[in-house]
Amino acid sequence: MKSRTLIKIVFIMTLVTMVGMNAQAQSYPGITNPITSVYPVTFETSYRQVPLEVKVTVPVKGENLPVILISHGHGAPWYLASYRGMSPLADYYASNGFVVIQPTHQDSRILGLDKNGPEGALFWKSRAKDMIFCIDHIDELLTNIPGLAQRTDKDKIAAVGFSMGGHTISMLAGMQLHDPVSGKTVTNAEPRIKAFVSLGAPGNGTDIAEWAAENYPATKGTDYSTMTRDALIVVGDRDKNPNFSMRDSWRFDIYNTSPAPKTLLKLTDTGHMLGGIMGWDALETNATNDENPETLRFIQQMTTAYLRSKLNPNDKSWEIAVSELAKAENPKGKIEIKTK
Repeated sequence: MKSRTLIKIVFIMTLVTMVGMNAQAQSYPGITNPITSVYPVTFETSYRQVPLEVKVTVPVKGENLPVILISHGHGAPWYLASYRGMSPLADYYASNGFVVIQPTHQDSRILGLDKNGPEGALFWKSRAKDMIFCIDHIDELLTNIPGLAQRTDKDKIAAVGFSMGGHTISMLAGMQLHDPVSGKTVTNAEPRIKAFVSLGAPGNGTDIAEWAAENYPATKGTDYSTMTRDALIVVGDRDKNPNFSMRDSWRFDIYNTSPAPKTLLKLTDTGHMLGGIMGWDALETNATNDENPETLRFIQQMTTAYLRSKLNPNDKSWEIAVSELAKAENPKGKIEIKTK
């Protein structure tokens, strides 16, 4: 009898657990197809103080998968500013048919590197080099998941960056920076990247606030006037921080001061954390009163549609998404396009 009771209890517990797992899977925002990850994939490099750690996330099934490189933000969190962060986007992209590659940049707080080196606290030069390194070594990255190399379309590569990551992908799209240490003008334009999405990137350095100029002097040299590549610029309508600039439009500089073509997605009632793209239930998002699952889902859907259509001219996802947004009664954002 005791044995039967034990079996019955175990069965009930297992059933409850399975029901709970199913409920969680159904509610996990936008993750409708199974995904898998491998990390850390580690590389020794000549330009970094520490080895480069990379995370690769992919759909379990699918062929001809395009690639997205994600550049994380700088930020205060110990772990989310690394390959461990950006899961709301990385997981969604992978579930929707992309190979997602996430390097950990040297400004990640968890690495504990000296902030007073030649690059300063932001490690802005090596950030762009990390992204290029991942493209240069994409074959090695793909071999870490059996069969992935044969399922990947390496000619279709996109770059997505949040906050300082938006600054990083802007350099890859042609933005230049005047190095306050060397006095030289630096850019790292990368022609192998076919699509760019910038999320909450910093503005120009011409009128940057004293605090930012002192703590992040490299930002004084940011100049978007040479960012010639097409890009989707995503910005919250209440993304303002006096530590960086007193201008309400500062985060919009990337769109306003870069040459066409550019597309702006201005999010409604949204701050710098963009509804929560850095991580699930992140303290930083909650502390800024910016956690909003609807906004997050909107960003997931709109950026995915944009990337699909940019990487495949025959794909109408972006055209459909823009059309549906125009018909919405209470849109989560507005689209503005600069063609000349």
